[in-house]
Amino acid sequence: MKLNVQILGNGKPLIIMHGLFGTLENWGGQIKALAEHFTVYAVDMRNHGRSPHNDTISYPEMAEDIIQLMDDHCLSSTSIIGHSMGGKAAMQLALNNPQRIDKLIIVDIAPVQYPHHHQDVLRGLNAVDLGTLKSRNDADQQLSLFIPEMAVRQFLLKNLYRDEQKAFAWRMNLPVLEACYDNISAAPEGPAYQAPVLFIKGENSDYLTADYRKPLLKLFPQADYRMIQDAGHWPHAEKAAIFTKMVLKYLQK
Repeated sequence: MKLNVQILGNGKPLIIMHGLFGTLENWGGQIKALAEHFTVYAVDMRNHGRSPHNDTISYPEMAEDIIQLMDDHCLSSTSIIGHSMGGKAAMQLALNNPQRIDKLIIVDIAPVQYPHHHQDVLRGLNAVDLGTLKSRNDADQQLSLFIPEMAVRQFLLKNLYRDEQKAFAWRMNLPVLEACYDNISAAPEGPAYQAPVLFIKGENSDYLTADYRKPLLKLFPQADYRMIQDAGHWPHAEKAAIFTKMVLKYLQK
């Protein structure tokens, strides 16, 4: 699949892969900051953003999508930053094709199968009556019945747009994301990746915990860890300057 990609900057290549329900636009500030040092390839993952819709989504497929992007842009190898779902896809890519990775940074996710924890999000998204919406505020009010956190609603509503008929629609392929949720919850699989990897955790997030240390080290025995204080699952947005400094220090050493 040919993914939608935004390319910015000059220097060695760096691919950025967003998380579930996200788009490359969630990384706007980091894209600009990192593009001062690298050629940044920020992608919309399949069934997200402006990338094509498809009937399936899985980590082997997402990894192959990135390989196709690399081949299309003549990148024999690249550094990668992957967040959440994008982090799992990046891990799968590293397990399948270690020779295509220069440096790897995984943001707030572990290589494990997670329990289903997006029920309220999916119920809320499905409850939004796109046909009768008059404004984004209407959608926010409908979502608020299921999702009390304003920041989460704002994140999700970045997917809302008006199509060619000026009707509201979701950029993400919501039916497929829901139908394939077990694939998204699954762990990446493959022979251990023997090169160094940096895992970055948001202090207040429960996605990357000590309980996952053993399966993480089994697949990534040279893993290194950094924690960003007072940040949750989106440390690249919540503590942007600290995140950028941490990433540059790792990528440039």
